Amino acid sequence: MKRALVTGAASPIGAAIARQLAADGLHVILHAHANLERAKTLAGELRGAGQKAEAIGFDLSDAAASAAAVAAVLEAGPVQVLVHNAGTHADAPMAGMTAAQWHSVIDISLNGFFHVVQPLLLPMIGTRWGRIVAISSVSAIMGNRGQANYAAAKAGLTGAVRSLSLECAPRGVTANVVAPGVIDSPAVKAVMTKEQIAQLVPAKRAGRPEEVADLVSFLASDRASYISGQTISINGGMA
Repeated sequence: MKRALVTGAASPIGAAIARQLAADGLHVILHAHANLERAKTLAGELRGAGQKAEAIGFDLSDAAASAAAVAAVLEAGPVQVLVHNAGTHADAPMAGMTAAQWHSVIDISLNGFFHVVQPLLLPMIGTRWGRIVAISSVSAIMGNRGQANYAAAKAGLTGAVRSLSLECAPRGVTANVVAPGVIDSPAVKAVMTKEQIAQLVPAKRAGRPEEVADLVSFLASDRASYISGQTISINGGMA
């Protein structure tokens, strides 16, 4: 049975991805940090449904903690699917943004990608089959006021994944980016009305986390073996 690690699995998108990969027959490792109990609850639900799942907690911005956690995961064998969904916001106009706001967002989304992917690569390559999917954002493509840090972190994933895809393609490992737009979540509902979403999104609605999960599921499957180095938007026609 292939194993999948989903970072940020306690978020709405991360949880939907974990559920779908478990339904696809993978043993899913749900990563969380601040919301570890939520990830543990979801892992328990998946096991209760007869699926394979476990939860782990560590701080992706901490290189040493990440290395130790990933090493423990690898004791049970290689991870062949990695979905890097973890991210954070610290929105502010650049003129008023603090260094802490800048670095905290970069540390989770971009540095965290390196911290978790790098130690997984050689064991994954050794199996001659692997799937790496980084969750970016429409903000990385279009930009967004007050999100220079977030857009930079998510855009950085695109460059990293494109380079990684070139390194790994001969070894049966693909690497792609999924860039969601406005996706239904408590955080989105707190700042945008349905009317505002309809004005912003050509499809006139927010996307569903399950729709993102379906795309990730495809990219993590055998059917997507010839797709690598791509950034695929799922945003209702925004860009």
